[in-house]
Amino acid sequence: MAILELKTQIGRLPEQPGVYLFYNQAGDTLYVGKARVLRDRVKSYLGACGTNPRIDALLRDAARLETIVTDSVVEALALENHLIKQRNPRFNVLLRDDKTYPYLQLTTTEAAPRVLVARRVERDGSVYAGPFMPASLARQTMRLTHRLFGIRSCNEMIDGKRDRPCLEYDIKRCLAPCVESVCTLEQYGRAVGQARLLLEGRQAELIDGLRTEMVDASLNERFERAATLRDAIRTLETLRDRQQKMSTPALGDRDAFGAKVGPAGAVVQVFQMRRGRVVDRIEMRSEIEAKGTGVDLWKTPAPSDARNQKFSTDRHPSPYIPESPNEVLEAALQQFYAEHEPPPDVLVSEELAADVREPLELWLGERAGRRVRIVTPSRGDKRGLVDLALRNAALSYDTHFGDGAVVAFEALDTLRRVLDLPTLPRRIECFDISTLQGTNTVASMVVCIEGRMRRGEYRKFAIRGVSAMPDDFASMEEVVRRRYQKLLEQGGPFPDLLLIDGGKGQLTAAYTALRQLGLDRLVAVGLAKQQELLFRRDRSEGIALPHQTPALRLVQQIRDEAHRFAVTFHRTKRTTTSLRSELDAVPGIGLRRRKQLLTIFGSLAGVRRASREELDRAVGPKPAQAVIDYFTGK
Repeated sequence: MAILELKTQIGRLPEQPGVYLFYNQAGDTLYVGKARVLRDRVKSYLGACGTNPRIDALLRDAARLETIVTDSVVEALALENHLIKQRNPRFNVLLRDDKTYPYLQLTTTEAAPRVLVARRVERDGSVYAGPFMPASLARQTMRLTHRLFGIRSCNEMIDGKRDRPCLEYDIKRCLAPCVESVCTLEQYGRAVGQARLLLEGRQAELIDGLRTEMVDASLNERFERAATLRDAIRTLETLRDRQQKMSTPALGDRDAFGAKVGPAGAVVQVFQMRRGRVVDRIEMRSEIEAKGTGVDLWKTPAPSDARNQKFSTDRHPSPYIPESPNEVLEAALQQFYAEHEPPPDVLVSEELAADVREPLELWLGERAGRRVRIVTPSRGDKRGLVDLALRNAALSYDTHFGDGAVVAFEALDTLRRVLDLPTLPRRIECFDISTLQGTNTVASMVVCIEGRMRRGEYRKFAIRGVSAMPDDFASMEEVVRRRYQKLLEQGGPFPDLLLIDGGKGQLTAAYTALRQLGLDRLVAVGLAKQQELLFRRDRSEGIALPHQTPALRLVQQIRDEAHRFAVTFHRTKRTTTSLRSELDAVPGIGLRRRKQLLTIFGSLAGVRRASREELDRAVGPKPAQAVIDYFTGK
């Protein structure tokens, strides 16, 4: 075993606190650890063979050892955390944030502010509110600011010199600050102030005012306005009730950590409570860098599982899976508070050993400039908050590591590395065009989230601008432009990856539409049918995914579903158009008689074959004669 070759060096290590690093033969960092006494801690590895698979793999691959002496164990903890983040060692627990819930951004830096959906809070001078749980409540609230206060949704530069307002003003969803004679910036500013009250959670003031206005509108028989205000009040009350359920004033400022560890990985849920209210929910999941293939792999079951043998010749042995929630919580606390300010109390779901908890408390106290306690509550409101985090961690684990989820995440992670994407492509939208000699051209869009198809978010499009000749490129440009023009107005959600059914021509058309909308930062790839190659705009050659891998199967599944959805819509549209062009053209045959004919004779061909007597009995003599004259060309 390679560690035995380091026995002499280990015996000469100092008896001081510090950090130790194991390297493999290639010079890659395998593990970073901290110790109160370096010699004793590292010496314990000499007799650790056979304790668990992770230790055995580390001892087998370790070829070099380095140590860094520090003045205290607290400094060692801080240095360990920094080195883990910098080097991503393979055998350390690595957790990453997963911001799921959105915020609302009031762009107060603009002359005429807008309300937009944002995934993170930036220091750009805007006002942010949230997070909103569920995410649909954020968009519902954003639409409420349009309907109730007239906040604009366009992305135009507002100077007040536009000739006339747009349709949004006509349907009473915008005050039209673009036309100074209709709405001045001062008037618009008062509406922005009301919207800000809504976003800042001061619903009580708004509800009282709206209820008074609703009663006044009802007394004056403006019932449509009263109904609009009633619906707005209900939405505000729903928002207020949701916030109250997540509020316990006695709890003050504290964070609650809940960890779920299983055979496929680990999930940590963090609930941040400030002034007695849960203000954020952050999820962290364990992830390992598999360096053999250049592909990041989410934690998967042990290599005895047949699903993990496909890349066995190209990657390292099985990734390290944490054995206990305590180990995961220790790593989560270090990595989370390296980027967040710690509150006075940190609640954890599992009791940490004293030699782990005490250095962490000292380190957190130094970062916060005051005392920080790490406690494991057993009852009361504090335990209830921890249980809430635990339940969410368990649900998230089932979602991400349940049946088929491991394979899906491996596929998404492979796509991320192969396509050089900035994030995991959790939301993929795929487009396909269906036509027959340029007639009845339609398009489909299907959505895949976390590796699963979401039928409720499918969309179909009747192509408007292309009819005279088959032109897949122009059709693709039109449908992509229409789709993301609407998303801009709604505030998202935007996909992490666009999949275009076609080659470089269709991909170029899609980027033409995205560029017109200012969205060319979105990543789109084309999937050619014949050789199953992925095309990017910045590469002339196609990218071939390994045969029979989860990533290839996933993109094929998404592409095939988009094709099926488009073909089905095209057939329906073609049938409808064919019937309308034949029977609707017959004088005296309207919708009612057309239904009678098709019901009795079964099809258009059956109507053609029907005799005069049969037609007479079906629709009467005069319409029957009209049908015969039409089909005989008289």
